[in-house]
Amino acid sequence: MKVFELAASPDLDAIADAEVIVVAPRANALLREVWPRAKRVRWVHALAAGVDSLLFPELIASDVVVTNGRGVFADALGEFAVAAMLWFAKDLDRMRRNQREHRWEPFTVERLQGRTAGIIGYGSIGRAAGDRCAALGMNVLALRRTQSDLTLDELLRRSDYVVVATPLTPSTRGMIGAAQLALLAPHAVLINVGRGPVVDEQALLAALPRIRGAALDVFEQEPLPADHPLWSCENVLLSPHCADHTSDSHQRARQLFADNLGRHERGEALLNVVDKTAGY
Repeated sequence: MKVFELAASPDLDAIADAEVIVVAPRANALLREVWPRAKRVRWVHALAAGVDSLLFPELIASDVVVTNGRGVFADALGEFAVAAMLWFAKDLDRMRRNQREHRWEPFTVERLQGRTAGIIGYGSIGRAAGDRCAALGMNVLALRRTQSDLTLDELLRRSDYVVVATPLTPSTRGMIGAAQLALLAPHAVLINVGRGPVVDEQALLAALPRIRGAALDVFEQEPLPADHPLWSCENVLLSPHCADHTSDSHQRARQLFADNLGRHERGEALLNVVDKTAGY
């Protein structure tokens, strides 16, 4: 079986014989460009978890199976979500500021125990965040796509910390807008480890003076433009979409593909098959 890795500078001659295409992180958009040459491909595997920039009408309509790296990055993102909560709860920015100024200024901090974490999107990332919050004694509210007993509005009203971990689909794009942000309590923190366009950035900018703050690993435009107002927001913690980049994340993503390749060769069901119509 011929496997082709799609990266920054693809060998367009080699792709013609490929039965499997492995898409490197941040190379999703290249697949559409080379698709007309990939006549024999039967399976596409994305090393990354997000497939919103990978899917296009011809691929969706085809019988080509798509799998992804779902689950590989969940632990690191769950840890980032908790780290962001602690950054606000313990006011770590104030500690560093006082240290730089040689200022001895005791202040009151907050416990996460007993606080409520609302998780929007309870896939592998959402569950990883929820498990860690529960271990700290937090109350966890989880909003699932198939759930009917908890609404988004209720979750937003009840949460001290809101973790956005949903994939980007037509139905989730802009789902956290001005009306939703208005439901957050003044002490609430929004944490986005899903996809940037799920949160309306202009609405978030307007809401930031009213709420406690936000921690963002993803943005509507990446890299975030140097003149973007989010850079100057004192109550925002910015991560340049690297919260899941650990020393072994690339190795783990490749190992998942290798495991799937073995399953394919043995005629077993593949892991992490993407619902191309649903978009994740």
